[in-house]
Amino acid sequence: MLEMFEEGKVYEVLLLTKSNLTPVGVVRRGDKLYFKLFGGKSAREIKEHPYAVIQITQDVELLVKSALNFPVEVEFEMAKKIPLKRVKGLPAIEGRVEWSEEEWSDELGCVRVLKCSLTPIYQELFPLPIRPLSRADYALLEMAVYLTRLFVATRKNKVELARNIYGEIWKRYQQYRRFGGKNELAEKIIGLSFISMRWNT
Repeated sequence: MLEMFEEGKVYEVLLLTKSNLTPVGVVRRGDKLYFKLFGGKSAREIKEHPYAVIQITQDVELLVKSALNFPVEVEFEMAKKIPLKRVKGLPAIEGRVEWSEEEWSDELGCVRVLKCSLTPIYQELFPLPIRPLSRADYALLEMAVYLTRLFVATRKNKVELARNIYGEIWKRYQQYRRFGGKNELAEKIIGLSFISMRWNT
């Protein structure tokens, strides 16, 4: 059922809960997909309504926008077997989610993490149009990941760590431009990172 996911690898996908769309890294083990949620709306919704849809996309812009809560231009439709909506036109895995909470510690501090496993109930998998990912795409995605970490570091007043993360964002931005990236999302991320550093450290 989940043959497209090689066991042990982390895949970046879209996660839809009752009213939220966010990217998440999933790992297949057996007939389930595992992922972690570090708080936020998706975690709250899964606790209250333990269903989710995992969808596959090669659209890095969609992944980045959903990670940063920017408006996205997608069309939704009702899921086939669970009481949720999903993005129309993307391969989908609908399922029930089991979860548990645990403490998670790293350089940003200690937080409660929701450890989740999704058991597929229904799958609608089909090939996406062939579109090779560029190194610019990967750099843009990494910029977004580092920006979310920068927000946490500045909010917790971890000045030195925030400076290091800011430096990583700039490094990825330079790579993005060198690899031919032209999306205005890169400029927005740089602007938000500058504002976060200026006002929170």
